[in-house]
Amino acid sequence: MADKPEKRELTIIRSFDAPLDKVWKAWTDEKLVAQWFGPRGVTNPICRVDAKKGGEIYIVMKAGKELGPAEGMEWPMKATFDEVVPMKRLAFTGTGLDDKQGIIIENRQTVTFAEENGKTRLTIQVLVTKVVGAAGQAAVAGMEMGFNQQLEKLGELLNSR
Repeated sequence: MADKPEKRELTIIRSFDAPLDKVWKAWTDEKLVAQWFGPRGVTNPICRVDAKKGGEIYIVMKAGKELGPAEGMEWPMKATFDEVVPMKRLAFTGTGLDDKQGIIIENRQTVTFAEENGKTRLTIQVLVTKVVGAAGQAAVAGMEMGFNQQLEKLGELLNSR
């Protein structure tokens, strides 16, 4: 059973005290993406990123003990890059999957990068286009919190490098 959200959109803007090339690399180098992608308490045992038009992203997020009863659960996601403009913009259409690789949520994400006085301004725009069942509803309900935690982890990674 699938239902359409009534236009579920999310925009998050963050400024990182890091040069543009470092932030871009954190989004396009799969070894770096694996270190910050997903909310707190999640690791990424599988992380593949091919940052080119038509390239794919496949990440399996795994819940750690910090997430209590969810520990050990895995949440795969896959996406295809629709647009890659180096140091400026990434756009991809993605899906969140259940443990049988069935779609629970579809969205389009656009990430823009801008250098401002040695810092990098990052704008993420998400448009949810499909939600399936209770798992999809849960994904949408936690989306803003998850993105904010994910960006906090990205900031910590950028500050540590």
